[in-house]
Amino acid sequence: MELACAPMDAFEEGSAPLAETDRTRLRRMPERRSLDRSDLIAILDAGFICHLGMVVDGLPTVLPTTYGRAGDELFVHGSVASRSLRGAREAPPVCVTVTHVDGIVLARSVFEHSMNYRSVMVFGVPEIVSGEEKLEALRVLTEHVVPGQWQYARRPTSQEVAQTTVLRLPLDEVSVKIRAGAPEDGDGPDAGLDVWAGDVPLRVAALAPVRDPTLRSGVELAPHLEAYATGMAARLEPYAR
Repeated sequence: MELACAPMDAFEEGSAPLAETDRTRLRRMPERRSLDRSDLIAILDAGFICHLGMVVDGLPTVLPTTYGRAGDELFVHGSVASRSLRGAREAPPVCVTVTHVDGIVLARSVFEHSMNYRSVMVFGVPEIVSGEEKLEALRVLTEHVVPGQWQYARRPTSQEVAQTTVLRLPLDEVSVKIRAGAPEDGDGPDAGLDVWAGDVPLRVAALAPVRDPTLRSGVELAPHLEAYATGMAARLEPYAR
């Protein structure tokens, strides 16, 4: 099977534009914001690494970790965060960010240099997932990173599930920013400089799988993993807006 973005569901189809709040409103370069819910979903479904920011023991902490999306909810693997959440009388707010760097923008002046990117910031108060929902959340996380792997590999035991923390965060308060295209000094006073300007595209790529040296003889690469590199290329390719 090919790795692809999660299918569109009722959350996206025919839904209203994203609502703005005081935290999500862009005051600088508002032209880079997007209130299109399909942009939000496309950015989240293209990646699998996020940064979870919160205050732990009175200090700001940012944890790089995996995530997965199901409908209008984001599931985040958050073992470090559980310490703060479980000890708090009220769950602390968090900020989860997902960023794709699509290219480096080289202008005629250093001041105008930039990057082409797609980013999402999700604000909210997370909930620790428990019970039967926790196993489903782990399935969502696993399938988001490598579709087909949940059915293929051994499922986690009850003890392993108990040792894992998964946070659920609603996609109610989000900020979506996108920059694409050429430098923005082509019609300014620097346009006459003999300095090359343009952009250098960047892509994340999956290479051929590397066999575990301890893997026993006769265990061949599964079909869904053979297709992983091809599917990853399609998944991470910047979409046409």
